[in-house]
Amino acid sequence: MRAMKTPSASNKPSADQGLPTQVTFVSVDEDQAGQRLDNFLMARLKGVPKSKIYNVIRKGEVRVNKGRTKPDYKITKGDEIRIPPIRIAEREPAAKASNVMTKLLESSILFENEGLLVINKPPGLAVHGGSGVSLGLIETLRQMRPDARYLELIHRLDRDTSGCIMIAKKRSMLRHLQAALREKNTSGITKVYQALVIGQWPKTCRRVDAPLLKTEVADDERVVRVHADGKPSLTEFKLLNSYANCSLVEARPITGRTHQIRVHAKHMGHSLVGDEKYGDDDFNKEMRALGVKRLFLHAAELGFYLPEAEEKTIVKAPLAADLADVIKKLSPAQV
Repeated sequence: MRAMKTPSASNKPSADQGLPTQVTFVSVDEDQAGQRLDNFLMARLKGVPKSKIYNVIRKGEVRVNKGRTKPDYKITKGDEIRIPPIRIAEREPAAKASNVMTKLLESSILFENEGLLVINKPPGLAVHGGSGVSLGLIETLRQMRPDARYLELIHRLDRDTSGCIMIAKKRSMLRHLQAALREKNTSGITKVYQALVIGQWPKTCRRVDAPLLKTEVADDERVVRVHADGKPSLTEFKLLNSYANCSLVEARPITGRTHQIRVHAKHMGHSLVGDEKYGDDDFNKEMRALGVKRLFLHAAELGFYLPEAEEKTIVKAPLAADLADVIKKLSPAQV
């Protein structure tokens, strides 16, 4: 993307926010073409409220090829976008990633090419900041790589869930893999999780096909349950190992519903160990003595096709150390 400034403008960004202090002209390149104008501006003017961005578009302060336009305009290669000076209220300085976390993430890279990063996300790290989290995975990666033009999450993992997560380094890769996520066949992305569930998972239970309904409760909390009015949802399960009072299973979500693995496992009578929302509180209390301090769910494998590739790329993440330690302490199942 080529950025130009007006002849009289220094265009020096503010030190604390990196926002334009003078009129700036930006030429759209091929990698950024196809997105909405409002989304393009929100990605470029990070920290600016959405209402402010819509306001400058509506007032005509943002121009595309010297003309007014609307927020939903799809920008194209070669478009020249006029961005006005942006001023917002002073904010607290952004949190700085610790050396410990940056070193951990550097050592957690499972795959990288010019357009994609796959990270073995540590447990306890949110994928992005907000809701009381000052710094998440994506913000930390942007600090680690200040020269990277583009870093965006392709999908998400819950804060407690460890394992494989994809980050796009190019918008073309984001579009390609998000389109693949919407596929429901072998041309899409395959996800494999490992989970420890309560009780003896039956070997014959290989598919759970049950519709899931999501509802909002107090404080924007989401609760999901099996219900006839829900969306079609399918998870494939495979028993990996049996222990005295629990089972290690592999779960492959064919659809991508919120809390799908957790709710489908509960529907079969085998809630995930450490699940505070859908699990068994008494059992979880017993398992804490063995070191279970979070939801026992790990994103163990991702399979995807890179653009123009004929063979699927498979990336695997070993079971997180805290979960592996728990497995070592479990007693074998009685034959």
